[in-house]
Amino acid sequence: MTAARAADPAPDPYLWLESVDSPRAMAWVNARNAYSTGVLEADKRYAQNYQDALAIAGDKDRIPMPDFVHGAVYNFWQDPEHLRGIWRKTTLASYRSAAPEWKTVLDIDALGKTDGKSWVWHGANCLQPDERRCLVALSDGGEDATTVREFDLDTGAFVAGGFSLPHGKQNVAWEDADHLLVAREWTPGDLTASGYPYIVKRVTRGQPLESAVEVYRGLKTDTEIVPTVQRDAQGHTLATIQRGIDFFHFETVVVTPQGAKRLAIPAKSGVAELVAGRVIVKLDEAWTAGGRTFPAGALAALDIGAVKADPANLKPVLVWAPGPRESLEQVSATRDTLLLSTLDNVRGRVSVLTPEGHDGWTTKSIAVPDNLAVNLGATDLVSNRAFIQISGFLTPTTLALTDTTTGALDTVKTLPPKFDASRDVVEQREATSTDGTKIPYFIVHRKDIAYDGATPTLLYAYGGFQISLTPNYSGSLGKLWLEHGGAYVLANIRGGGEFGPAWHEAGLGVKRQIVYDDFASVARDLIARKVTSPRRLGIEGGSNGGLLMGVQFTQHPELWNAVVIQVPLLDMIRIGKIAAGASWAGEYGDVNADPAAMAFWQKTSPYAQLKPGVAYPVPFIFTTTKDDRVGPQHARKFAARLEEFGDHVLYYENTEGGHGAGADLKQAAHTTALTMTYLQEKLID
Repeated sequence: MTAARAADPAPDPYLWLESVDSPRAMAWVNARNAYSTGVLEADKRYAQNYQDALAIAGDKDRIPMPDFVHGAVYNFWQDPEHLRGIWRKTTLASYRSAAPEWKTVLDIDALGKTDGKSWVWHGANCLQPDERRCLVALSDGGEDATTVREFDLDTGAFVAGGFSLPHGKQNVAWEDADHLLVAREWTPGDLTASGYPYIVKRVTRGQPLESAVEVYRGLKTDTEIVPTVQRDAQGHTLATIQRGIDFFHFETVVVTPQGAKRLAIPAKSGVAELVAGRVIVKLDEAWTAGGRTFPAGALAALDIGAVKADPANLKPVLVWAPGPRESLEQVSATRDTLLLSTLDNVRGRVSVLTPEGHDGWTTKSIAVPDNLAVNLGATDLVSNRAFIQISGFLTPTTLALTDTTTGALDTVKTLPPKFDASRDVVEQREATSTDGTKIPYFIVHRKDIAYDGATPTLLYAYGGFQISLTPNYSGSLGKLWLEHGGAYVLANIRGGGEFGPAWHEAGLGVKRQIVYDDFASVARDLIARKVTSPRRLGIEGGSNGGLLMGVQFTQHPELWNAVVIQVPLLDMIRIGKIAAGASWAGEYGDVNADPAAMAFWQKTSPYAQLKPGVAYPVPFIFTTTKDDRVGPQHARKFAARLEEFGDHVLYYENTEGGHGAGADLKQAAHTTALTMTYLQEKLID
């Protein structure tokens, strides 16, 4: 027997659970759902937890987050009377009042009843600059695949004979009023191994999809192809297609009358915005061009005329570069300016950058409160107005309106407190990881904490895909956890983007164990400081964070008494064969092509590392049948293997909801209540 053959894993006895909708698999799911809901809903706290979670999720005094569309302020809103939601509009003046006068544009609950579908809103893409016509994306049950239909904002109705794209995973951009650039499964099999489209065609109004003309074709080995059309207030337009070689490396092409031409920017970069004729490129790797070198994490600008004339030879100009502890989070354009949100040691900052002369930029800061999260909201292309959201763990969200030419902030809405935060305090601390790196984390706890190891503590992290975690206000967390005396910890472990591309790249592929070490190091720091103890320490994470939870569950079962594993990746050997798993080889490595990746995951994959006779904590595992991104297969097999070993498992699979907590407010509140009841049982009792 060869060494490679000796390393082959044993046959998987639970492959049948990968058949998502099979009667046998669904019977297994229904039995576990009945058991787990029976156990948790029998707890005397469940009913109140559910009522509180639903009330907070559906509160009428939530901030209706705005968009500038077609000369008005639009908002998508869900409440107990509109579980799937309504798309509605008002004037800016009315929006700024205490009681805006809303007009419903599209009622998703009513549309679902009319169409006989379980419609879930997936957004609208409106044709600039007038934004009268919009492409509305609707998902059946919450999956990533959508149906796209053209909607007229002036008539308030779907356009008869207008653009209509049937169900599928698809990416769509308006090229002009009569043409769309569409990537979708044109004929059966026109999908990558990840399950996403790789062929872009031009769809012409009034013509059937069969008549669409091919514009660009990637490879079946790509992740996916995304067409985008950028427009600025001065009338410039740039159509690009981004070919995903893997999740982080791309080839960008410019759509010209002479065909698609490659844009000579680095593979780890992309076109972020278009403002005043400048094409803004976000760099996740260093770039040397035009005699200059630009650092990873920076923004560079290209002249749009030069880009269209000769996209292979570029002369970029530096727009912004990060300092040692800085990273770029968001970038948005207004009529004349570029708005940036950045992190400085995981503290939110906002800057306005204005083009000056041929290749100059001026920069000024907008004063925002310290130690809070700052996120960009909607920006307006016909003015320099923009919304900015500010929040913290104990600070209810504030929505402010700014004019980027002055930088003044005008508070428009403030969320009323959803829980009593008077007894709590927020601190930022550091733990030392196994390689000596300092890992920052936020901790929310009672001011009079005893430091005796008895505080129920919930530790949360994500650690992947260059996604940063910052302080955020959660009414349900505050009401159902902090008010009960619990502490909450948010760990800024590697794999995220809190300190730029290098923080992410430190944990890619076979280097990923350091991400898991970072998390365990934060846990040990909490225990060493006697904030908590393994008996009172619980952990929670979803998606890639669900993988993180699975690894912590198998590598350090002695550190936790509660583990919440949500919509997780857990079988890293078969990840490429489940849902869209093949698309994340850039993050995790490719076990089917790289022996080093296979060797790493054979010793790290949570599903592969479950063993009989280990004193595992009782986990709460949550997933959804309709999750066509990660898929419920990982969670199912992990739970089944634990049951095989005689371990107690609480498993719940929502039959709708996609890659999230639920398809409507009641489903999401149910998930929240089950989770918090479990944590209260395990850590507070």
